[in-house]
Amino acid sequence: MEPDNVGKIHMLPAREQVASYLRKAILRREIPEGSILTLEETARHMGVSTTPVREALQLLASQGLVKLRPNKGAVVQGMDEKAIRDHFAVRTLLEGEAAALAARPGSDLTEVEKVFQAMRQCLLDHRYTDYKHYNESFHMALWDAADNPKLAQILGSLWNGLSLGFLMTETDYAKISYFEHQQLMEALRAHDPQKARQLMHEHMHRSMENLLTNYREQIGKEKPGT
Repeated sequence: MEPDNVGKIHMLPAREQVASYLRKAILRREIPEGSILTLEETARHMGVSTTPVREALQLLASQGLVKLRPNKGAVVQGMDEKAIRDHFAVRTLLEGEAAALAARPGSDLTEVEKVFQAMRQCLLDHRYTDYKHYNESFHMALWDAADNPKLAQILGSLWNGLSLGFLMTETDYAKISYFEHQQLMEALRAHDPQKARQLMHEHMHRSMENLLTNYREQIGKEKPGT
């Protein structure tokens, strides 16, 4: 059994995990416009059943990222910088509010603290590839600390995983991300909602810029002669 002071790895439900994987790939144009996502092939690629894939595609369709095809999966819709900025505008508002709520006096930060310490240990052990699991866990623990289940549900439906910039290694990303989470943790401990909200907004902006960098890189590769 793990000791009580070790933060557990929280996992999004299967539907949100599939949606997160596809959302990130679509936002980065790794799955380009017009691509057909079939239930069976996507489920096989991700090692899940077709049920969470179907539910994930329905979720992505509600966000305008894909267009459903009756009994045939979905077609990826066009992606541009405005769509990426719109996505992060919503996430920034909601993540910022969750951070502010979690920073209120009397909020239970126990699990957030445990996950943060696990993130720290992950870096000390140079387990940079594992960092992404703790990054997701930290945000989920923060949503729980905000004590607003509806807010947590919406944020889960918008999750897009790590936003590594072009040519940024997992090691570099983990170090930058940890520093940002460390600052946020200090604001949470100080029960400073305004500071927590500001830091989360900055964290989201950096993530958005990383995704935009990748998007532009993909656009450059698609242009003839580049």
